[in-house]
Amino acid sequence: MNLSHISSASHRTQNMDNKTTEPSDYTSPLLPTSYGAHDVGVDFLEKRHTGASSVPTTLILTTLVAVFGSYVFGSAIGYSSPTQSGIMRDLNLGVAQYSIFGSILTIGAMIGAVVSGRIADYAGRRVAMGFSQIFCILGWFAITFSKIAWWLYVGRLLIGCGIGLLSYVVPVYVAEITPKNLRGAFTGVHQLMISCGMSLTYLIGAYANWRILALIGIIPCLVQLLCLPFIPDSPRWLAKVGRLKESDSALQHLRGKNADVYQEATEIRDYTEAFQKQTEASIIGLFRMQYLKSLIVGVGLMILQQFGGINGIVFYANSIFISAGFSESIGTVAMVAVKIPMTTLGVLLMDKSGRRPLLLVSAVGTCLGCFLAALSFVLQDLHKWKEVSPIIALVGVLVYVGSYSIGMGAIPWVIMSEIFPINVKGSAGSLVTLVSWLCSWIISYAFNFLMNWSSAGTFFMFSTICGLTVLFVAKLVPETKGRTLEEIQASMSSYTSAKK
Repeated sequence: MNLSHISSASHRTQNMDNKTTEPSDYTSPLLPTSYGAHDVGVDFLEKRHTGASSVPTTLILTTLVAVFGSYVFGSAIGYSSPTQSGIMRDLNLGVAQYSIFGSILTIGAMIGAVVSGRIADYAGRRVAMGFSQIFCILGWFAITFSKIAWWLYVGRLLIGCGIGLLSYVVPVYVAEITPKNLRGAFTGVHQLMISCGMSLTYLIGAYANWRILALIGIIPCLVQLLCLPFIPDSPRWLAKVGRLKESDSALQHLRGKNADVYQEATEIRDYTEAFQKQTEASIIGLFRMQYLKSLIVGVGLMILQQFGGINGIVFYANSIFISAGFSESIGTVAMVAVKIPMTTLGVLLMDKSGRRPLLLVSAVGTCLGCFLAALSFVLQDLHKWKEVSPIIALVGVLVYVGSYSIGMGAIPWVIMSEIFPINVKGSAGSLVTLVSWLCSWIISYAFNFLMNWSSAGTFFMFSTICGLTVLFVAKLVPETKGRTLEEIQASMSSYTSAKK
């Protein structure tokens, strides 16, 4: 099957709870004539309560188009590392100028995060992804043809704005189009594609000129931009803006023509209508009691994710390994070799073991990894076990990266996309995404200063924060596996209502 088979669904999408009930007459009206005229190429077993089914091809292709945005995200983050020497040499940049180039991406991402929810709410998830790719394409072109530092900065800022949008809209879109039994794994592919984008950019950047690498960065942007007209919009967003027939049709189309979607479509309608009676909340309105737990969980996970030190460790991995007495090439290769398999494992386990167990295991692992790294620096300072301390540092960082990849990397974004009601999802998503990028910038900026203050102290601090993450997850984070978005959001609202 190719993407032309789903062109008739260009304004529709699917929901995420794949509930089936007894056969009903509701199924056929959800199949518009245009779908009947096309064989959508989905040959799968009808979903029943008592039996499993294959995943509709349309759902896979739609998700694949969406996560091309995640790949763009990863390639943008990974670009500055392999290109540093080439850009500094060709454009005669100093370290300070290149540092601006590296860090301005985060500033752009914060700008993109601020507007991400509003754009996704008013124009739709699909349009928001297209809008972000236009920013990224312009940014990559600006970098490719740069003759002076300012064009580099403009390009990097534009790309930052684009990935700030993508970091919110991709996981939200995927969560809203997938059934509840697949939602965790499919949304987790967002993080997997970020890892793939980073890793391939490192690999290609080792051999390609920095201008060529920037041109290559345009390819996934164009792929997503050209494919977006052939995928549907989120059924929950369509229902929210009153396009109920399109919402129903998209749901049927992406669940498969033989699937019974009556119950799922009814839930979306009822839940959307209930929240339509409430006003759209602004950022300030999010701090009302009914949204309090959702906000604490969403923002708290992002703060703990970033203050656990991930960006400092990844951005400055080479200097960490050099400080510990190791070759930077060995450390970098080992990190990539651990990161992608562990992220894949997390995706596969998310809908089997659940979000909470994976988060707990991940937080414990990152705590242990930081503790081992801190221990290696203590041994270095004391001039003890000189042969062993570099190995402890390497093991500590790899344990950290592997543990982070299996849970703390992807799951906060999955949970963010699940816990907020439709009437506040835009404002809440913008706030959570902004907090994530702001904390990322703080850690990236402060990491070198912290390492100069005390390498061991820095990692002991990160280890303590990871330990606090274990307590936070155990006490506050709900299990969302196997529950519809409506069930999750209703339970979060009822919790805060009961606290009043």
